[in-house]
Amino acid sequence: MASNSFGNIFRITTFGESHGPALGVVIDGCPAGITLTEEDFLPELNRRKPGQSAVTTARGEPDRPEILSGVFEGKTTGMPIAVIVRNIAQRSEDYETLRETFRPGHADETMAGKYGHRDHRGGGRASGRETVARVIGGVVARKILPVEVRIIGHTVQIGSIRAKEFEPDIIERNPVRCADAEAAQKMEKYILGLKEKGDSTGGLIEVRVLHAPPHLGDPVFEKLKANLAKAIMSIPAVTGFSYGAGFRTAEMRGTEYIADQQDFGGMLGGISTGEDIVFHCSVKPPTSVGDIAKRGRHDPCIVPRVIPVAEAMVTIVLADAFLVQRALSVDR
Repeated sequence: MASNSFGNIFRITTFGESHGPALGVVIDGCPAGITLTEEDFLPELNRRKPGQSAVTTARGEPDRPEILSGVFEGKTTGMPIAVIVRNIAQRSEDYETLRETFRPGHADETMAGKYGHRDHRGGGRASGRETVARVIGGVVARKILPVEVRIIGHTVQIGSIRAKEFEPDIIERNPVRCADAEAAQKMEKYILGLKEKGDSTGGLIEVRVLHAPPHLGDPVFEKLKANLAKAIMSIPAVTGFSYGAGFRTAEMRGTEYIADQQDFGGMLGGISTGEDIVFHCSVKPPTSVGDIAKRGRHDPCIVPRVIPVAEAMVTIVLADAFLVQRALSVDR
């Protein structure tokens, strides 16, 4: 199986399966001398991990990271950084009935057709649990970016319930990670109602990059928007990506489009402008529904747990572009 790596200078390679002994990541291209400890990973891993609330899966993984290489006496060495998280709460027996059955809306059938076999225990490499490795990579990437850069993801829509306010301070105070307190309550109630019925829901995430560095990205194949889109679309359950005015441009006139700089989403010609970068991604409803949802431990809504993964992937893209730009820069 190829295509387990992402990035140019700053590059992550993830490995492991949902019900295997461990998952992990090898990080290449991290400069030497950066302070890094296992405790640095915990805040973001805790945001992503299962069992956080009633609106997510009940699988209770502690997700304790172990640094295997690339760090000495609390600082990066410039060598490959390897970090693993061990799986300790697998219940593979819950999936035994799926050994000969393809779940609708999952990668079961395509994985079996492509490789001649599949891991029926939660999807193997196609499982959302693989994203624990991306979050680890994002923590390291964040240490490369300028300190003033802020990356904020939040839920703007669940089902037909849409957030109208943006209060960043309350995002981590509600289980749906919504920046609108009133909408958050409605979203949570809606999700729990579907959970009782063995059903699920999708949603929409917005990510804002505040104080984004200018001049990141190149104007042809390494457009920043293209790399962000690839990064976000590589996340399991994500079905769409748009930045700035997005799909609204289909019905806009040119005079309307240029009247508001926010319509550009912080990028022109595939290069960051220095303005805030803003994009949205859609997340599908989990398709383990009905009897399957009642037998196993499944999310009725994956949106809140996708947010830290999306932030991590954005951070990796920006750190990679930042290192590329620094390598190409000359003193003037």
